[in-house]
Amino acid sequence: MTMWIIIMWSALCLTAAALVYVSTRVCRFKQIKKITEENEKKKALIGGGIVLGAFLIIGFLINFMNAIVCVVYFALIWLICDFIFMIIEKIRKVCFSRYYSGGLALIISIAALCFGWYNDHHVWKTEYNLTTTKNIEPLKIALIADSHLGTTFDAEGFKAHLAEIKKQNPDMLIIAGDFVDDGTTREEMFKAADALKEMKNVYFVFGNHDNGYYGPEYRGFSGMDLIWALEQNNVKVLLDEEKEKNGIYIIGRKDFSFEKELGGHRKSMQELTAELDKNKYMIVADHQPADYDNQAQSGVDLVVSGHTHGGQLFPFNQVGKWIGANDRIYGHERRKATDFIVTSGISDWAIKFKTGTKSEYVIINIRKEE
Repeated sequence: MTMWIIIMWSALCLTAAALVYVSTRVCRFKQIKKITEENEKKKALIGGGIVLGAFLIIGFLINFMNAIVCVVYFALIWLICDFIFMIIEKIRKVCFSRYYSGGLALIISIAALCFGWYNDHHVWKTEYNLTTTKNIEPLKIALIADSHLGTTFDAEGFKAHLAEIKKQNPDMLIIAGDFVDDGTTREEMFKAADALKEMKNVYFVFGNHDNGYYGPEYRGFSGMDLIWALEQNNVKVLLDEEKEKNGIYIIGRKDFSFEKELGGHRKSMQELTAELDKNKYMIVADHQPADYDNQAQSGVDLVVSGHTHGGQLFPFNQVGKWIGANDRIYGHERRKATDFIVTSGISDWAIKFKTGTKSEYVIINIRKEE
């Protein structure tokens, strides 16, 4: 908890500094200088008013978390552009007559945020090809996580994405948590769960948002209601348990939040695999990529996760790993004989921009080594 309080206060301080910096930069445009007749107080008021007004508009239109993202991006890019032009001016030994770095900063910032918005709201297919020494038939797994239903698409949008995934003809679909969010309505949850009946061999594990942080009264349904809705549509909900399908184990873990935030208990990897036949291929679905050493030690073959949103924002992509919250942020990694895959998610949570990654569903092809 202390770590997250430090992060929150750091973010607030960074936002305040970004607002001040961008306000002082706006004042340097020739048009502002002309209007204020070079009066410093007037420039400060107009510059601050423009930036604060834009910040409040974005906050009301989207939310204030995204307003913070926008102003921090503007400040970082503006700082870089100012530094580059300062170097150029020193080399030329002549100052530019116009504030070109400011104009360039505006263009790059807007382009970066538009790019991030598109990456967040458009869904790509990402494919991995893995091999194993174990005796299995070729296997195609579809993986999704972090739909946070109601953020970038509703139940109808989710159904449309499932239709695209179905075209890939996967042998199974794994949903690695955060299917819903605190803002998801009961009606949308049931509609999205109903859409899953069109898919075959669907397995689901809980994420930290699926139980809801504010209680069932806030959004109109509980974690148990979610389980019921999924199971009514032939989805296998795995809570520290495994299912065997065609000689393959699918092991679903309770989310780390069951222990960390809810004071509960989840089985260790050793407990989950103790009675399993190690000659069979073992797949683990674990929402948070935060137990890699134990998972590799247990001898499972594949671990799939979400939660990180692929790092979300450049250049802050690796913060989760730096602070020790995650073992990996995005992509494929192999430790010992275990493959690990983290997806950036098919949607998003509160932040509506992905400047360091993109939204995706994942196809994993597995075959026996020749």
